[in-house]
Amino acid sequence: MRLIELTSDYEMKPFDCGDAALNGFLCNDAKLFLEYQLTRTYLLCDGEEIMGYFSLLNDKLSRQDVANSAWRKIKKLFPHAKHFGSYPAVKIGRLAVSVQYRGKGLGSELMDILKRLLKQNQGYSMFRFLTVDAYLAVVPFYEKNGFKKLTPTREQGDTQAMYFDMKILLKS
Repeated sequence: MRLIELTSDYEMKPFDCGDAALNGFLCNDAKLFLEYQLTRTYLLCDGEEIMGYFSLLNDKLSRQDVANSAWRKIKKLFPHAKHFGSYPAVKIGRLAVSVQYRGKGLGSELMDILKRLLKQNQGYSMFRFLTVDAYLAVVPFYEKNGFKKLTPTREQGDTQAMYFDMKILLKS
């Protein structure tokens, strides 16, 4: 297994995670999003086969987008003098695992790889949180991987806004 950063000249291999939107993003949009500097996509491969992928982009946790109870918890993470209206984050734009690898723990392994990558490569900018708009069906997966809800499920439609505090990893 190896993690490959998608480049404009990468020859795309077939991929099926069982979700047309996630398949379509990887096969039709990921290179265009890279070209327009919107997302960076990483592929987890076994030989020539794409086992899974994730894409990342910049985000923020903003007071107006978060439920009061969640915002109070987030504010408690900072000294009073450092309370802001928003905090920097990296967003998981897409995360998918091939149907043939489902139920084998690869999704959590991919999440661990993603978190390690962010921990090791902080680049030129800082961020505190990892965010995702999770499909409702996969909210338990994200909760299992340490994410917390930002808003009540009933307000979200077909996704749930969630966050992970990266400081947990930075301490280790």
